[in-house]
Amino acid sequence: MSGPAVGGLDAGGTVNLSDGRVLGYVQHGDPEGKPVLAFHGIPSSRLASRVFHQAALDLGIRIIGLDRPGMGLSDYRPGRRLLDWPDDVIEFADRAAIERFAVVGGSGGVPSTLACAYKIPQRLTSVAVLFGPGPPGAPGAAGGGSRSRRMRSFLARKGPLWIPELGMRATSRALQRDPDQAFRRIFRDLSAPDRSALDRPDVKRQYVAMMREAFRTGARGAALDYVLIKRPWGFRLEDIAATVHLWHGEDDTLVPPAMGRYLARVIPDCRARFLPDEGHFSLLSRHVEEILTVLVPESGS
Repeated sequence: MSGPAVGGLDAGGTVNLSDGRVLGYVQHGDPEGKPVLAFHGIPSSRLASRVFHQAALDLGIRIIGLDRPGMGLSDYRPGRRLLDWPDDVIEFADRAAIERFAVVGGSGGVPSTLACAYKIPQRLTSVAVLFGPGPPGAPGAAGGGSRSRRMRSFLARKGPLWIPELGMRATSRALQRDPDQAFRRIFRDLSAPDRSALDRPDVKRQYVAMMREAFRTGARGAALDYVLIKRPWGFRLEDIAATVHLWHGEDDTLVPPAMGRYLARVIPDCRARFLPDEGHFSLLSRHVEEILTVLVPESGS
């Protein structure tokens, strides 16, 4: 572990799990505030939670970003399922002496967030999902957009793990060799609001850093994470008992708004906001304070 101790944890580092693995984390915001566990997209890492820092600090909220298995500082877990993640989350919370907490996930982190909403609602104070995909069978789940994106989605659903792992390795190499070119290639099909949101050099550096960190120990973790969201999730959205707050931009070209509408329609208690003139990245950059205020309603009061 490294950094000064805050709220029973260091500012960042790892915790030991009972099966011998370690789980990586980082903290932002107010160390004495109400806890929110943040789940990153794919490929990404705990570093993505940095986007919440200033708003969380202003509102008195404690943000803890976690690395899922095989990404960042977290050890790989062969053969894991989506519903194994809530068990890791509970063990982390217990070791950090956190009884109840909110969860927020964006993009590829939404299935992991909904797995927690389904499996451990008794430990959650609230749930937020941002511009996230739906399960197999949802509109667009087979892979919208370009032909290459549809092919990647098909291979993740039907092929062996080594195929998406090759793709993730190529992404990792590109980010190491020429980050600017890789960034432009990965995000070449963005809407105008997203292009504007990612235009600042400091924002680009942050996104490159969090993606590169996903591959700290290799590409298997990100590949398996991607496969898990493309195959059956192991639970029904209709069986989620927790209230779920959802945000989705109408101009999102990475995760079609139709997916968000599907989630809003099928989850029994889903309170959805569909925002015009917002994309995938612009939504979070412009509405982070609103999201945290809904997630922790007593914050800032």
